[in-house]
Amino acid sequence: MTTLDALAATIESRKSADPDSSWTAKLLSRGPEKCAEKFGEEAIEAIIEAVKGDRARLTSEAADVLYHLLVMLAARDVPLSDVLSELDRRQGTSGIVEKSARTT
Repeated sequence: MTTLDALAATIESRKSADPDSSWTAKLLSRGPEKCAEKFGEEAIEAIIEAVKGDRARLTSEAADVLYHLLVMLAARDVPLSDVLSELDRRQGTSGIVEKSARTT
């Protein structure tokens, strides 16, 4: 099991946890929209650190982005395995070709 798999499993288990005892449960209890908003905030913070060039801060913010992405996915019942399958499907395909083949 990878670190991301373990984190996704922990997040999934927090769906039924008490929001007063778990930050993840608190986020999930606020609904998918709040989870998406928090993911966006963390993504912006990562972008800022990337522009600044601070590797340590970017590493920390990137970890926050991955965590909040997994929370957002869990809020919409999208398993990490589905995202990984999509990445596997795209493997070996030029990004330019893949993007032009999208219908949406």
